[in-house]
Parts: sequence; C-alpha cells; structure tokens
Amino acid sequence: MMKHLIRITFLLIILFHQAALASERLKVAVAGLNHDHVFLLLNLYKDKKVDIIGIAESNKTLSKKIQTQYNLPAALFHQDLHSLLAHVTPDAVLAYNPTDEHIHVAEACLPLKIPVMVEKPLATTLYDAKRIAHLSKQFETPFLVNYETTWYKSNQKLKELVDKGEVGQITRMLVKDGHEGPKEIGCSDYFLDWLTDPKKNGGGAIMDFGCYGANLMTWLKNGEKPISVTAFTQQLKPKVYPKVDDNATIILNYRDGSTGIIQASWAWPYSVKDLQIFGTKAQLYAKNDKELLKYTQQNGLPTDIPTTIPYFEHHIAYLEQVLKHKIIPENDLGSIHNNVVVVEILEAAKRSATAGKTIVLN
Repeated sequence: MMKHLIRITFLLIILFHQAALASERLKVAVAGLNHDHVFLLLNLYKDKKVDIIGIAESNKTLSKKIQTQYNLPAALFHQDLHSLLAHVTPDAVLAYNPTDEHIHVAEACLPLKIPVMVEKPLATTLYDAKRIAHLSKQFETPFLVNYETTWYKSNQKLKELVDKGEVGQITRMLVKDGHEGPKEIGCSDYFLDWLTDPKKNGGGAIMDFGCYGANLMTWLKNGEKPISVTAFTQQLKPKVYPKVDDNATIILNYRDGSTGIIQASWAWPYSVKDLQIFGTKAQLYAKNDKELLKYTQQNGLPTDIPTTIPYFEHHIAYLEQVLKHKIIPENDLGSIHNNVVVVEILEAAKRSATAGKTIVLN
C-alpha cells in the first residue's frame, strides 16, 4: 500500500512539474510559413520549448503539409493574420513571410500591443522600416529582427573584446556571408518564389546576405551609421536567378576613417558566415559560430579565444527575456534602431550599384 502511494505521489509531482513548464513556455502565433527558417521554430515546438497557439497561412497546400509533418491540430490554422488575432492573443507573433510583408505584420500586431519578431532583414524599403519603428515606439511594443549570427558565441565574445578595447581602434571590418545559392542548397519552392523576387525580397544576395554584415557592423559601431555606401552587384548565374543579383560587394565608410566591407553571395563554393575585425592593436576573426581567433602585432600566429560566453541559444530564449523586461534590446543585433540603419545601408547599396556611384548618407 505504501509503495503504491509513493508511486502515485511521484507521478503527481511529475505531472505538476510538466504543467508548470508548459505554463512557462512562450505562447506564439506564426504569420506565414513560406520562409524555410520556420522549421527552426517548428523544431523548438516539437521539443516542447515553445507553444504555437495559431498559424496564419493563406496557402492551404503548404498549411496541410506543415500540419501533417508536425502533427499540428487543424484548429491552429487561419487564412490570415487578422483572422488569427481575432481568435487568440499570443505572447508574441513570429513572422515567416516575405520581407515586404513585415510592414503588414507590424500594422496588424503593434496597435494591439502584441510584440513581433521577424526574420532578417527588417524591411525591403527604408520607408517601411521607419514606419515599423514609428509604430513600435507609438504603441510601446517590441519589434525585433532575428539573425542566425546573433546567436553565434564567437560574435558575442568578439564584441565583448572590442568593447574592452582589446583590438584598439577599429580600422576595418570584413564580413563574408552566403552559400552556393538558395536553389542549389535545396530551399523549398515556397521560399524560392519570393526570395528571388526583386519586390518581395527587395533584391537577391544583396538583401539576403548583405543584411548580416550591415547588422554586425552597425552593432560594432554602437548604432552609428556610415557616412557613405558604395556597392557593386553581379549576376554570376543569370539563368538560375534571372530577376535579381546573386553576388554583391558593399563598402561602408565611417566618420572616423574606418571601413566596412560586406561580401554577400549566392555563388560561394561553400557556406560561410564569418566576421573579421582589424584594429590598431589586434585582429579578431570569428570563423564560424564557435571559433574565434586573435592575431596580435607580436607575431603572425593566431591565438584561440574560448567562446564559452553565456548567451542565448536561440531567438525564443532571447524573446522570453525581452518580454519579461529582463532585457532592453536598445542596441542589440535584433533591435529596431540597428535594423533601421541596416535597411538604410541596403537601400543606399542598391542605389549605388544601379547608379554606379557612391551614395552619401545624411
């Protein structure tokens, strides 16, 4: 009898613990499913690290595919975001839709004081970016941008060392971002349809991967924007990507004489997301998400820098802390200020590439 009571008590403890964990999980709604980064969220849902309480997607074929693949209840799915928000009130909305539709998500959610996180970049135009920023400020509601490179411990450690003055004054920043191409690496047709559309994505590689460098450089410069932008774009694979660029180089010049060079491409022979900082004392090289090397003036041999810095593993863990007011994302990589500057840089880069001249920023 006693053993039976112990088993029942133990079972109840487990059930109460599971219920407590479930109540603590972030309850999110999803705006769109045609961005392949949505699978990161769906896998977190599968691992019981987040609750999805509603999905807005107009493509019924895509909805059915995701519903079946992740064993989701049919009741979660709605035709559009307005219909979804009439039925549920999430802790936040996460958008996985074309970049030019981020403004519509902002206009639907922010007046209701529902926080939003979108996939990078913030918007396709500076007009939309400023409009989103205005709505976020007006309704005192966070609007954040998710970049894969935000969660790289190598980048976070690099920034820590820069802020401590270990590289001296930054003289040059170099970022390489890209891969063999979205079609070549197997992106879904749903994703490719808008990713390679000059209106919906705002461009090709210049937007898709140029935003990473602009984001990191604006962060390293503590929100300062460059004084000028010069850019060149190419179509190295015009038969594969006939409507947009697939290769871009963006050069940023800053008031203190430092330079930023962004190399964005859908034509790398491999996948790359790295960051190099050159300073008056040292060079730092974040090779990938974990490896960080330091070069000094004393010798040409690199030193491995440990990157066991405490930081968030993914965007949901970060978002939870923002919504609990434990983090103020004022100058973070996902902040609205940083990302308005990013869009201003990208818009100037597209103008520069088209006109064949340097664009001076106000």
